[in-house]
Amino acid sequence: MAESLLREAGTAGTADVYLADNRLNLDVFPNSPSHFSVLYETRKKEVQQIEFLRLNCNEEQIDSSLAIIPELRRLKSLVLKGGHLTDEYGVCQRGLVATLPMEFSHLQHLTHLDLSFNSFTSLPECVTELKELTMLQLCHNQLTTLPKSIGKLVKLTSLLLMKNQLRKLPGSIGELAALQTADISENELERLPSKIGNLHNCTRLDLSGNKLTTVPSSLANMISLRELHLHSNQLVTVPATLAHLPDLSRLDLQNNNLRSIPPEIQNFPFVHLKGNPIGEPESPKEQEPAKPKEIPVRYLASDCDSFTVTTEGCNIVLPCGIEIRFPSEAVSLAVITCSVTSPDPQQVKLRHHDFLLSRVLELLPHGIQFEKEVVIRMPYIPPQSDRQREVVIRTFSESWSDVDTKVFKSQHVACCSVLHFSWFLVVSRLKENKCTVPLEGTRLFSSVDPNIKVTFPPGAVNATRSVKMQVLPVALDELYEFLNDQDSIASPLLCLSQDAFDNFLKPVKIQLPLPSGVTGSNMDRSKVHLLHGDPEVQDWMDITNQVVLEFTHLYAVFEVNHFSWYWLWYTTKTYVDGIAKRVYERLRKWQVNFLALQRKKDPEQIFLQCVPKNKVEYVRNKLEPRYCGPEPSDIVEMFEGEQFFAGFEKGIEIDSDRPDCVDGRIGFTFYSHLKNSKEVYVSTVVDRKTKAVKGQVSFYRGSLPENVPVEAAQKRKGPDSMWLATLPIKLPKQKSRLHNESRTESSFPPLNLGDEETGYLTEANLLSIARRIGLEWKNIGINLGLSYAQLERIEYSNRGDLDKQILEMLFTWAQCNVSVPGCINKLIQAMKESDREDIAEEVRCIIELGRKKYHDSIRRVGLSQESSNEDSAIAMV
Repeated sequence: MAESLLREAGTAGTADVYLADNRLNLDVFPNSPSHFSVLYETRKKEVQQIEFLRLNCNEEQIDSSLAIIPELRRLKSLVLKGGHLTDEYGVCQRGLVATLPMEFSHLQHLTHLDLSFNSFTSLPECVTELKELTMLQLCHNQLTTLPKSIGKLVKLTSLLLMKNQLRKLPGSIGELAALQTADISENELERLPSKIGNLHNCTRLDLSGNKLTTVPSSLANMISLRELHLHSNQLVTVPATLAHLPDLSRLDLQNNNLRSIPPEIQNFPFVHLKGNPIGEPESPKEQEPAKPKEIPVRYLASDCDSFTVTTEGCNIVLPCGIEIRFPSEAVSLAVITCSVTSPDPQQVKLRHHDFLLSRVLELLPHGIQFEKEVVIRMPYIPPQSDRQREVVIRTFSESWSDVDTKVFKSQHVACCSVLHFSWFLVVSRLKENKCTVPLEGTRLFSSVDPNIKVTFPPGAVNATRSVKMQVLPVALDELYEFLNDQDSIASPLLCLSQDAFDNFLKPVKIQLPLPSGVTGSNMDRSKVHLLHGDPEVQDWMDITNQVVLEFTHLYAVFEVNHFSWYWLWYTTKTYVDGIAKRVYERLRKWQVNFLALQRKKDPEQIFLQCVPKNKVEYVRNKLEPRYCGPEPSDIVEMFEGEQFFAGFEKGIEIDSDRPDCVDGRIGFTFYSHLKNSKEVYVSTVVDRKTKAVKGQVSFYRGSLPENVPVEAAQKRKGPDSMWLATLPIKLPKQKSRLHNESRTESSFPPLNLGDEETGYLTEANLLSIARRIGLEWKNIGINLGLSYAQLERIEYSNRGDLDKQILEMLFTWAQCNVSVPGCINKLIQAMKESDREDIAEEVRCIIELGRKKYHDSIRRVGLSQESSNEDSAIAMV
């Protein structure tokens, strides 16, 4: 059937319009309500003959169009949808329509009404007066209830109410005698009216994603029901009579609280029960339940340690925040070794478009089997945006695979249950939509872009198989930046995969939205390219001429018999394969910049930071008063997760007290969304009192070369160069002497905060911390509990000398808290509240190192309880 066309004349305020047949589609045109009003004024008689109308409800002038629509008495299909615009985070914005004029009841020929993605909180009564209505779509609104008059729509065959806030349904819903499809998923229903069983012609009922604890037995009266979706509720029981429905071919009860299921349901051939605690005994309700035996909690001294697990179980807490929960009777007796390390690129292979969010947890011995599932909770760094992404825990078992993960977003913790040990890490991946393809076929929609769908016809498979879909939207500004070409636009990148190697027996239909700004009416087919990608070799093939591409006003549709990547481009380029590959390579890596800055007043201190590329200028301008830039290198572009090292030449070495210093170098792995930073302190073996020191620190990828000549350290450019930046370290003799004199003359007494067993801070530690504090020392003092008067007195007594002000503030607090339990935690918290997470992390590292050294010394002299236990075990053997 022909589409309607809108052609604007050159004069403002008028429109020369040609209407083909009886359709008018203005939902993709800017200011469409205004065009519609002008069109109605200038071509009133023709517009009144329209039977099919679509308008964009994200336009502010939509109210004027709503007043005109009741005059179109011949209307059969009316689409008033929002969701055409997105906010800065990419979330679809609701339309502006929240009510309808009562005159809408005049549209007595209307059979199809779509009000999705709007702002309705209740269904207008005028809608229930549309007696010929057969399809009503109200998805993605804010409905909390339905009117009792809904029962008047006796010809309604399809009712779609997905993604609202419905808490209950009126009993009159049972009067919709012709209803065949009802989707009321993802609402807040707690119960259903018993009269819902009167829907004898309903073939598909979706109630998933609600809060139902039970369903009425009257559902067994829905004799035409073929699909009943009840997954992701809170069901504790289901009526056994559901198994007797004659045509029921799918009963989905996954992810509920079903502990016991009637045998009729459990033996039903088409029931899905995954995610229910079936078989677990319930606590007696009348009698007070027996108090469970408390499982002991153990806090390990470091992130690399061994511990023993007995039959009573235990909860292990690592300093980095990882928790491992062993339930009782999970093991008889086992010595477990845990290790938390930075990811090794040779071992950890991220998939395309994955981001790493945590360090790697390794639990030994690998492959040990438990009697009960062990729970692992891993903190992670939240990604910048989670609309198109999801967080999962990935483990290694012959190959890396994702496990079922529960995510606590408010705590930034990912949780999983395992029966054996291996490596674990947290990653952010593109959202996956998956389904099982039965013999009778099905459809798969994308949750990222609902306009993308895959249709499997009946007979496409000879045995059920699982398929997955991932979608990566590509912003226009990204394409322009990569290609410097304003004519190239693209649809979202679609990745399809399956758990079988065989092709489909019948072609599978794929629907992709046309690139932004392109419609079926203004499209030049010669500019359209459909690319097929191979994820293994990252190559693309133009298959435009190998498939039958069909175009509607908004979509491109084609058929394939195997799965891979698909990408729809609209460009004037004659050869796009190479362009697409280049764009892909840039998209899969997060663009960041590495900054290496040197403090102006204290050249000993190097400031490192990795930030997203678009934040570089802001960060550099912010730090410019205190830091000078890399010499001779500029800001260096890196990719997310890339590792680099800091090496020191000419006798300069990193302070050996730092716990992350190994063999004179520090290894860093920065992730762009962490916006992480670290200051490196540089010291020398040479006595600063007698000799001035000059040297340099170089940052480079890969391993530190054994012998680094000065000429090579200064050379960074070139195809084989691994250098990121080289900065000079200048310690003038006069400055060094002044530093030592100030420390010698200081009247600050020796201090030990904390104790040996839990770790302590010494006077040297406090001096090191003081060097990190700048002009924000007063704010830190307030957070430590010092009064404003004390801080004013310290500032006046040491006016003109910032270093002494900081030292006196820190030691004044330390002397008052030297014997106070928990004072170190208070110091860490004060630094965090003052937005100095770097210093808080430094204190934690010092404490952890001290605690580890203490326990190591205890073990060496054989006084620890663990050593005694190990000796006893050896003696028994």
